[in-house]
Amino acid sequence: MRAHHAAAGAGPRPVPGEPEDHALGRSRGGWTTKIHLAADTSQTVLSFKLTAGQGADSPQLAPVLDRISVPRPGPGRPRTRPDRVLANKGYPSRANRAYLRRRHIEAVIPDRHDQRRNRKAKGRLGGRPPALDREAYKQRNTVERAIGRLKRYRAISTRYDKLAVRYEATIHIAITPDRKPDFSNAA
Repeated sequence: MRAHHAAAGAGPRPVPGEPEDHALGRSRGGWTTKIHLAADTSQTVLSFKLTAGQGADSPQLAPVLDRISVPRPGPGRPRTRPDRVLANKGYPSRANRAYLRRRHIEAVIPDRHDQRRNRKAKGRLGGRPPALDREAYKQRNTVERAIGRLKRYRAISTRYDKLAVRYEATIHIAITPDRKPDFSNAA
């Protein structure tokens, strides 16, 4: 997300929990903030994490998945592990695949062309290519649509907040499910 020039200049860590860089970083487009998120097939945001705009996507997979906590309809602990993860070509690192294997989560992540080329160059020592369920991968667009829903809010599509904790609070308000007002007691 693009950050307005007014978002910069908050000073050194004014509040607890605030990252050193205020989740602001320079990229080609100027000041930006990245929102890494996990969403289900109904475009409900399950968890998210803010980082500076120039940061890579791949290292944020595990922290985002570790923040998932979906309450069960009845008694019991909240669900913290999805059945599968659908991610784009920014996440196919060995570390991410190993993390998903350890947690018994199916990885639906395509290989990048350079990884494929390097594996073939090693011959049989390069190993087998990871399996990819192409039918399941077609549903990855739900994350893009969830991000599109967030961008409908002006305060999220352009960051005006100096502090990352305030910007995060704005995102929490935007992802809160809409509640229908109860007018049964209205006069």
